[in-house]
Amino acid sequence: GAAVGTDLWSGATTGGARPGAATEGALVVDVTGDIVAPGFVDTHRHAWQGQLRRITPDVDDLGAYLGTTLAGYAPAYTPEDMYVGTRLAALTALDCGITCLLDFSHNSRSAAHSDGAVQALLDTGIRGVHAAMGPHFGEWDRQWPADLARLVDRYGDHPLLTVRLAALATDEIAGPDLAYRPELARLAGELGIGVSVDAVFGATSSAAILGWARDNLLGPDVTLIHCTGLTGAAWRAMADTGTTVSLAPTSEPQLGLENAVPAVDEALAVGIRPGLSIDVEVALASDMVTQMRALYAIQRMRAVEAGYGSGPARPRLRAADVLDFATRQGARTNGLGDVTGSLTPGRQADLLVVGADELNTMPLNDPVGTLVLGSDARNVTAVFVAGQVRKWDGRVLDVDLDRLRADVHRSRDRILRAAAQPAG
Repeated sequence: GAAVGTDLWSGATTGGARPGAATEGALVVDVTGDIVAPGFVDTHRHAWQGQLRRITPDVDDLGAYLGTTLAGYAPAYTPEDMYVGTRLAALTALDCGITCLLDFSHNSRSAAHSDGAVQALLDTGIRGVHAAMGPHFGEWDRQWPADLARLVDRYGDHPLLTVRLAALATDEIAGPDLAYRPELARLAGELGIGVSVDAVFGATSSAAILGWARDNLLGPDVTLIHCTGLTGAAWRAMADTGTTVSLAPTSEPQLGLENAVPAVDEALAVGIRPGLSIDVEVALASDMVTQMRALYAIQRMRAVEAGYGSGPARPRLRAADVLDFATRQGARTNGLGDVTGSLTPGRQADLLVVGADELNTMPLNDPVGTLVLGSDARNVTAVFVAGQVRKWDGRVLDVDLDRLRADVHRSRDRILRAAAQPAG
């Protein structure tokens, strides 16, 4: 087989198994003719929305998304709905070769809602990061952020689960309670957990970033999500503090977030290599290959366009770059760079196997090019998380599809009925 190995950004590849690898008592898998790669890492997905997939495929902007999903459907969710949606998202992630998923769970209306989301991650066997935040709209128990201490105490020692604090960049969308600020940073520090900040874009977020830098609220354990339309000063502050960045290559243009251009050039210009994310399945694709291809195409389009005098010249991304973003950099962004993201000694065995002799992948001329530009979920024949088989022979294991299908449809239908009821 062709192993897409340690030097992902240069496209280096190695063939076959590592000489002298210990096999006693281990499962030995013949991957002759296949591609072996690190599992993809999703750095930001609102997994609870799983049963509402593509319900608003042509959503026009962020305001429309907020109105339909966060103000309309989200208040109708029960803890069971949180479980069903998150489980569906996590199982689909495994099917597509995503072995690590950060669930930005911003519908935590009660402790039970959070527990439902966490249990869904645990039950699928994915490497999960539960980033908890209170909801934007509607009634809730106001248990967040205090409930984070309970979540860390209850789940913090699980080998496949990490807890993070989630927040918004500013108070523009949902008021000051959900905005990142010193009190939240202090709580995260006391609990020893990372922070993921969503809705980072434009002038107000740029000003907020400079304030956070001044107050020492940034660092490698903080991830800023989207980062479109930021000022140069904000980018320099992020780079100087080692702050990580999550880009959502299809969300930014489709939802029109600020200037709608994924900020990969801005990140690379200051030395930040970003992670990639899916964001909202209510309007977007569920897989990481789509994100890699979208970013690859958008950035190269802009680079070529600049050659016609429309902007500063910039180097073109390579397929190995976007694969690096989807694996190693995603793991680092999720605070798990020493655990997963690459095929190197000491990392957990989070990996995928892609068939390279199928109609859409043969012949295998370049493993990285084939993985990024030629493959899709049907070619992911096996997925391992911490060495445990989660997908085999093209099928996700330990899933009763008939029961899952019934649970998903029942939950979706109940949410739609409840959301349609007049207020009061």
